[in-house]
Order: sequence, then structure tokens, then C-alpha cells
Amino acid sequence: MPSLEGTRARRSPGRRQWTWIGIAAVVATALVVALVLVLPRGTDSTGRHVAERKSASEAFPGGLAQQPADENQPGKRASEALAEGDDSTAAKISVIADKPIATWLTNSSTGETRETIRDVVRSSEEQGKTPVFVLYNVPDRDCGSYSKGGTSADEYLPWVRAAVDAMAGSGAVVLVEPDAIAQIQVCKRLEQDRLPLLRKAVDELTGHGLTVYLDGGNENRVPTATMAKWLRLAGIDEVQGFFTNVSNFYRVDQERAYADALADAIGGDPHFVIDVSRNGQGWRGTWCNPDGAGLGQAPHVTRGTTRLDALLWVKTPGLSDGTCNGGPAAGQWWESYALALVENRKRD
Repeated sequence: MPSLEGTRARRSPGRRQWTWIGIAAVVATALVVALVLVLPRGTDSTGRHVAERKSASEAFPGGLAQQPADENQPGKRASEALAEGDDSTAAKISVIADKPIATWLTNSSTGETRETIRDVVRSSEEQGKTPVFVLYNVPDRDCGSYSKGGTSADEYLPWVRAAVDAMAGSGAVVLVEPDAIAQIQVCKRLEQDRLPLLRKAVDELTGHGLTVYLDGGNENRVPTATMAKWLRLAGIDEVQGFFTNVSNFYRVDQERAYADALADAIGGDPHFVIDVSRNGQGWRGTWCNPDGAGLGQAPHVTRGTTRLDALLWVKTPGLSDGTCNGGPAAGQWWESYALALVENRKRD
């Protein structure tokens, strides 16, 4: 039987080993705490500066504002139908018109753009709610497809500045250029100039009390890692987050899974919003005026327990996607399609 002294001698190295492990753990913990304390507020674990994201209620104070009558295209048509004695059509179109819908800014005239913004802001202030604007005037918009247009390269930033001047201090939500980033995947000529231009637009938009989201595309469109890289280059770290599914038809659960994966790939915990204006029947096989589409659930701000800030009606239901499937030009009112969206709507 070994002596007590011998037993102690053999056990001592083990105790010393555990002691050193304990010391190392304490030191590691202290280093982590020190790193957190040293990192500036609004910096992630990699040291990259990121914006301090708002809660959903902070991003959309008071909830979502209705459009004023002058900007509400479905509302105008419902009023016309009522005046014509067509009560049935008026009631159906009012299902669209009575919901909060984003206001798209597509006019290259800085004066008219300011006037539109001020009209919407005034109305929103009277309601005590938050307006949602969509900037949609980037150079080479839609890569020359159905919604082609936009400003020239040297006109774009002055146009953005004019819009910002009219919005400043309003607390508006601004969705920056749907498709502008995602479309790079299929329109390679955009890759060189588009992301630096959007980064400059972000610089113009920040610091004015606005809540800004960038184009996050939608599922099954751009590889998540690629989209995350492009969003970082476009300035995602300086804004609230990104939007998905604009003018598209994917279900909320699908888009939310995609958006969460994209947010993880970006890092820094960006938030997101999803367009649910026409996704009541889910993906219909094409993005352009598909048959069988229906209105999605009513737009609303979330409780803010996740990165999803709101479900929005970004696309105005009833406006054509373009001259596909028998539709009129992009952005034109298509009444038969609007009525079909109402008929096929998601019923809560």
C-alpha cells in the first residue's frame, strides 16, 4: 500500500492542472468582458460598426398611416365607381384602398417629389402614424425591363437629397430601391456602379430621423452569402435593415426563414420587413401578374419580439407588373386583376 506522502505526490500534479485551467477560464472571461466594454456602442463582436437598430414600435411609431386621398390609387377608383353607381365594385376595391399602402416615389422632378412627400407626411401627422415611402428611381431601373426608367447617374443623389429634405424629422420609413440589389444577379452590368451609388444614397438618408431598409430580394433569387455581401457593400450596417418579397408572392413563413438566414449571414442583427400585399395564395409560378394571386394578410407592425418589424403592403394591389399575362404597362391600374386579388384574398 503506498504511503500517504506518495499518494499526495501523485495527486498534486492533477490538482495543479485543474488550478491552472480555472485560472485560464477566469482570465478568458475577463478578456471577453473587457472586449465588450472596450467596443464602442453599436459595434458587433468583429469590431465592425453597426447602427443601433430600433424596436418595431420605435421604427413605426403609432402604427402604419393610411395614404392621403390624392395618393391612394385604389381609393380614387373606388370613389369613381361609387359616383357611377357601381356600389359592388366600389366595395371590393375599398378592401384594398382602406389598408395602409406604401407611397412610391418615381417622379424625377425634385419639386413634385417634395410635394408628394409633404402631402403624405402631413396626412400621417394628422393620423399620428408612420408613413412608408419607396424610393424607386435609381439609374437603369429594372435593367431596362417592364419598369425601366429612373434618373441619370448624375441626377440620382440630388433627387435623393430632395426627398430627404422633405422627409427629415418626419420619422418616415424609407424602402430604398426594390430590385436594385437583387437584380445584379441577372444583370451584371449593374454590379460595378450600383452598390457604390446605393451606399452614397444611404449616406444621404442617415441622420435625419428616418428608418431605412435596403433591398434584400426574396428567397430563391440570390444566394444568401452573395446577398449579404452586397448588402454590406450597400451600407446595411448604417440602417435598420432590409426588406423582402416586394411585388412578389412568397408566403410569410418562407420569406421569414430566408430573411432570418440573410440577417445571420450579414451579422450585426439587422431587422427586416416583408411585403405581403399579394401573397395570400403563395407563389404562383411567376413574379409577373400570375393567375390566382390574392391579397395577403392585413399590413401591421409586429410586437417586436424578433427581427421582423412589420408586414407591409408595399406593392399597390391592382397595379400591373408589366405587359405580361395580358396586363397593361407596369404601374398602371388593372381593375380585373385588382378584383381577382380581392376575391382570392387571404381571409384571417
